[in-house]
Amino acid sequence: MKEVLDKINFKNIIKRYFLYLIVLIILELFYKIVVFQGIEIDSCINIILFSSVFSGILCIITGVFNKKINNIITSMIFFIIGLLFSIQIVFYNTFKTFFSLSVLGLGDQLESFMKETIQAIIDNIIYIIVFFIPFILYLIFKKKINLLKNKKGSIFVYLAIICLSISIFICHISFTKNKENSTYSLYFDVNSPALNVNKLGVMNSYLIDLYRVVFGFHEDLELTSEIENIENEEEKEVVYEMNTVDISFEKETTNKEIKTINDYMINNNGTYKNNYTGMFKDYNLIYIVAESFSEIGISEELTPTLYKLTHSGFVFQNYYTPNTLSTIGGEFQALTGLYPDSSILSKWRTGNNYFPYGLGSIYKSLGYDTFAYHNNWYGFQDRHKYLKSQGFTNYLGCYNGLEKRMNCKSWPQSDLDMMKVTINDYINSENPFMTYYMTVSGHFGYSFSDNSISYKNRGAVSNLNVSNSAKAYVATQIELDKALEYLISKLEENGKLDNTVIVLMADHYPYKLTMNDVNSLSSYNRDSVVEVNHNALILWNSMMENTIIDKPCMSSDVLPTVYNLFGIEYDSRLFIGRDILSTSDGLAIMSNRSWVTDKGTYFANQTKFLPKDNAVIDDDYVSNINNIVKNRLNISKLIIKNNYYKYLLK
Repeated sequence: MKEVLDKINFKNIIKRYFLYLIVLIILELFYKIVVFQGIEIDSCINIILFSSVFSGILCIITGVFNKKINNIITSMIFFIIGLLFSIQIVFYNTFKTFFSLSVLGLGDQLESFMKETIQAIIDNIIYIIVFFIPFILYLIFKKKINLLKNKKGSIFVYLAIICLSISIFICHISFTKNKENSTYSLYFDVNSPALNVNKLGVMNSYLIDLYRVVFGFHEDLELTSEIENIENEEEKEVVYEMNTVDISFEKETTNKEIKTINDYMINNNGTYKNNYTGMFKDYNLIYIVAESFSEIGISEELTPTLYKLTHSGFVFQNYYTPNTLSTIGGEFQALTGLYPDSSILSKWRTGNNYFPYGLGSIYKSLGYDTFAYHNNWYGFQDRHKYLKSQGFTNYLGCYNGLEKRMNCKSWPQSDLDMMKVTINDYINSENPFMTYYMTVSGHFGYSFSDNSISYKNRGAVSNLNVSNSAKAYVATQIELDKALEYLISKLEENGKLDNTVIVLMADHYPYKLTMNDVNSLSSYNRDSVVEVNHNALILWNSMMENTIIDKPCMSSDVLPTVYNLFGIEYDSRLFIGRDILSTSDGLAIMSNRSWVTDKGTYFANQTKFLPKDNAVIDDDYVSNINNIVKNRLNISKLIIKNNYYKYLLK
């Protein structure tokens, strides 16, 4: 027995093990407090148990060689840990979403905004320093810490610690098996980087992400019918047809994922046509995705045109703009009627996906003249490629022609200038026209020194009783307001206003504002998960009566809604979004799988449902909606991943 104990240096084991354990737990809890403003018990347990396992593994790795090499390996490990935490904090504080390896396919966003990226690092320098403190301290005190090479028997102690920790971890996971968005579901059923970071911790989420990138991960779907979410049309005086076309979902394929999509389509009837179907048939359409547009920047005094358009026409009182991977995620929703996922956006941006229901393709087939514009670099994130796949063959942006008409060197560029130099392309068109704009004036950063638009409109916001950042943001929305004012005046001047529909939505809320800034401009106090995404949607025609819509809805719902209003023959089953004006139940899904329905709000990070106005729900209501959310998100991902529309329709 004494010989065995002599082969084990318990002092060295304890020192090495607790060095890693304490560092990992402290960094994880610090990140939780900074990002999530709190620590849940379940999350804390997950972090401690995972850190215990991971620490045991690191102890084995850093005790194999001689003292010098082990010190080098230990230093490298602390450096890598600091780097991984720093990447996650900078990415989150820059884009208000969480980093995953699949985002690397969108890395040119950081390259294109190098100045903003450097500024983001500077803004988060205190957090970065904290995450590198273990590395720095180890370099300074490694001689005093004096970690020796593991003796032969030590590995068995570490293995015992690892096995014990894993056993406790498995028991803990098993206890959560039947809970919604639980630890168990995050390991085996659900792929959500946002929930992984929140509930499992930063280091754990990295390892899960790496495993799924290397080996793949497929969420098993429970393809229950969503037909019950559609009112019985037979009870109405007017019986409407389904908004579908004759498609067979039994086309031969050996692809299991395509078979899954087909099964989903078969089990969902889509949405009904309604008394709004064809309301705007043969009208002109101006379809705008506005950079960082938000209702918090609207006021009757400073942005009168935006105020008018958001308080007349269709007025959507429960519309949400889910922030998913910045502009490309928001534009994806607006153009496809699908829900974005970081793993498929890099594929979509190549422009190789067949998309017959693209705005350009649909309206061109109806005899419309189609146009697309963007007042920043035309090729940012391959916009020229994916817009071409949407049917826009004459897309114009800065540095493929628009720079010859307007100043493209200022930052950000002017939405008003873009309207002025493009409107003559279509205003006198003999055919109906469909024009798509992606604006940029609302882009961060929000300051009067570095933002040309904020500086331009600084005088109008000088008396606002909010921070300079909030003032600078509102100043950018004034530019968008001026652009719309000019657009409407020119349409009216040329006799085109009454038969033109204007649609405007945001790509995301202004996530570079702090929550204090957001709430200083908001008419009510917003949380940082759900209500921060509450927004205005403009769907307006000068001749229509005001129509209030209370149904919860989101960005992916806009495209099918527009197609129904224009009387376009399309298959509503092929969109994840739903026609807002149909009888289908409303559902708005946030980036971390939280959601809003007419019954209430579900916070996935807390697995908590808050019923609305004392709404009565069934025991399985939350579970059913979570299943619908899971199905829609995954089917959306599989559609792009497998180029499903090409398989089905070409």
